[in-house]
Amino acid sequence: MATAKRVPFGTITITDTARRLINEALETKRISSGKYVREFEDRFAHLLGAKEAVAVSSGTDADILAMAILHDYGARRGDEVIVPALSFVATGNAVLHAGFTPAFVDIERETLNIDPTRIEAAITERTRAVMPVHLMGKPAAMDEINAIAKRHGLIVIEDAAEAHGALYKGKPAGTLADLAAFSVYVAHIITTGEGGIITTNNEEYAEILRSLRSHGRTCACKQCSLNLTSGYCAKRFRGDGGEDIRFTFNRIGYSCKMNELEAAIGIGAMEVYHEILKKRHDNLMYILDRFDRFSPYLSTIKEEPHEQIGPHAIPIIINEEASFTRAQLTAYLEENGIETRTLFASMPTQCPGFAYLGHKTGDFPVAEFMGHNGIHIGVHQDVGIEEMDYVLNVLAGFLEHNQK
Repeated sequence: MATAKRVPFGTITITDTARRLINEALETKRISSGKYVREFEDRFAHLLGAKEAVAVSSGTDADILAMAILHDYGARRGDEVIVPALSFVATGNAVLHAGFTPAFVDIERETLNIDPTRIEAAITERTRAVMPVHLMGKPAAMDEINAIAKRHGLIVIEDAAEAHGALYKGKPAGTLADLAAFSVYVAHIITTGEGGIITTNNEEYAEILRSLRSHGRTCACKQCSLNLTSGYCAKRFRGDGGEDIRFTFNRIGYSCKMNELEAAIGIGAMEVYHEILKKRHDNLMYILDRFDRFSPYLSTIKEEPHEQIGPHAIPIIINEEASFTRAQLTAYLEENGIETRTLFASMPTQCPGFAYLGHKTGDFPVAEFMGHNGIHIGVHQDVGIEEMDYVLNVLAGFLEHNQK
């Protein structure tokens, strides 16, 4: 085998524009949410073709706020939101933090996404929304999911945390449902370091989101909510007693604004978005197109003709035919410089925090299998085809010595 290379899981690209904007923000001493956050939101919305984008402090907060709008439309605390059993734990956590109960549904093995044929059986009189996850950037079956939701009067919220650049039947992830929640954490194509952003074509939803991210305050217009000016605003003092409506609160809210320094990094990332997307997608497809050589012991996802996978990472599943364990494979990859992550877990049965909901092992067999047998590795812009070849060679070497 060739000399070990280093294939780290993720990276971040900080452009000269980002550095300039950060310095300008520091010089003006205006670093709380302001004009750069608004610019980042506008650019993100334009990139996807969405009418509105509302930036927040994390992808988890994006999920939470996207669900929390339901309270404005009659939802009650404890009502249910349907989510896949397999996801990063933030998906399930967000449902609870928004005041709802997660109703888990098992996934499809081939896609790693929620199984649409199981959704209808999970709907009850308390169901208010469905939140599919585009896991590893592979779009969920949105036509089927939207049709089910329409029949039952449910809101659909995309958890698009990992789906930057994903396309489903020609439409970008983030425009496939009522709302969509993205993470712009450091591991993603568009990043602000930490952060999240919600997209929607519904202007009323966007106004509620701007209120929710700032304690639920009444003042939620695009200008005041982002502190774009310190000048006088007549709308602020329209209360009967001349109250400043920035200090009146219509709903239970959160405090999860993005700051100017983070937005500056995101604005810079927009400039190189297409370049990074192509590099990462080329890396991903190089692996996926050559992965059948490891069948039946290892498998991964496929890019179907109707879609483009958002190139977040490469999932690898250790199948039943393998005579080795996940621990053995990950140890070998790490020893050879290839950084790994587990492929999450079945939230209801493999994450102790959800045990109180009463699910038991075996309730979500596909998600549980992935929780025991899945990993993922990076395809980011700081690695290339040479590193992808190295990954394939390391996997081949492992199988040669460990598959009986």
